[in-house]
Amino acid sequence: MSQEDTYRTITALSEGIYTEKRSKFIAIALPVRTLEEVKQHLETYQKKYYDARHVCYAYMLGHERLNFRANDNGEPSGTAGKPILGQINSNELTDILIIVVRYFGGIKLGTSGLIVAYKAAAAEAISNATIIEKTVDDDVTVVFEYPFMNDIMRIVKEDEPEILEQSYDMDCLMKLRIRRSMMPKLRARLEKVETARILDDE
Repeated sequence: MSQEDTYRTITALSEGIYTEKRSKFIAIALPVRTLEEVKQHLETYQKKYYDARHVCYAYMLGHERLNFRANDNGEPSGTAGKPILGQINSNELTDILIIVVRYFGGIKLGTSGLIVAYKAAAAEAISNATIIEKTVDDDVTVVFEYPFMNDIMRIVKEDEPEILEQSYDMDCLMKLRIRRSMMPKLRARLEKVETARILDDE
């Protein structure tokens, strides 16, 4: 990764199919943001492919790429979930769930055959997906007195953070979101405005 504040993910569901010795491997790659979504998708696909021999998967969550799991679902240990996760890693993806459904064709593939098949199916689903680069964004909330609105708005105009919320009471409040690498500069500029206070809500 060139910068710590970008990450790669997929935009929408994509599929891949791999067949080997009459066994059919259907891979589904899905964009996910939370563990809850992962669980919902797994439930859906386990129901949909209830007649399949195995429904294996791997996922990776978060831009730090530290939250991940691989599951063999009854295949020999390390032959299914790991190769799927390997494909997520080699493509440097995150916020992704890949499910590979196996319909057994009656001929055993052996451990090396299984690894190749799960890897190939996952790779196929990824190659059919649209991969995008997203920025890691941080939020900042600034409180200031109304007469200094123009100073704040000038900074917003120049640094172009996204305005998430704003309210104008006795004190004005503005919640902004900006790419992580640009946050120190934005905070420093906001702090220089008279009466401005940064609220740390992290």
